[in-house]
Amino acid sequence: MRFQPREIRLKDGRTCLLRPVTPEDAPEMIAFLRQVAGETDFLLRCPDEVTFTLEQEQEILGRILEDPASAMMVAVVDGNVAGNASIGGNASKRKVRHRCSLGIALKREFWRLGIGTALIQYLTELARQIGYRQMDLEVVADNERAQALYTRSGFVESGRRHNGMLFDDGTYHDEILMYKPLD
Repeated sequence: MRFQPREIRLKDGRTCLLRPVTPEDAPEMIAFLRQVAGETDFLLRCPDEVTFTLEQEQEILGRILEDPASAMMVAVVDGNVAGNASIGGNASKRKVRHRCSLGIALKREFWRLGIGTALIQYLTELARQIGYRQMDLEVVADNERAQALYTRSGFVESGRRHNGMLFDDGTYHDEILMYKPLD
């Protein structure tokens, strides 16, 4: 989905640009994914699992940009990718087309500046424009900081996936399922 860029003011006074991710962003997005995957265990991928070629990432980003039922945005601070977030659903299935899933990641150096909140707020607006009526996500139960962000953003816990993640150190971690009503 194509949408208008938006500038926000961060808690430290800097400006952050929220804009659509484009195929031209592929090199930066691959580097971003590798970096954030190495900064926390709470993301779905490990750094070595970010294996997209430049061409594959360009294709993925182009597909998302042109999909009217998906949106992916990047947060740029001082010319650097600080974070990204996306929503997507399953528009081909009538029974679940009212729902979208949220994914979000921020570089550690940009935590606690308001970027996560701004990404979720803007994606909530876009989700409503698309016609979604509910936004879903999963969060590792140990990730209390993210849970607090999601709760402040209007998400409600709806369940738990026991041992939903197995970390490389051999420990299991539950996932909390959350949703946000959009209508």
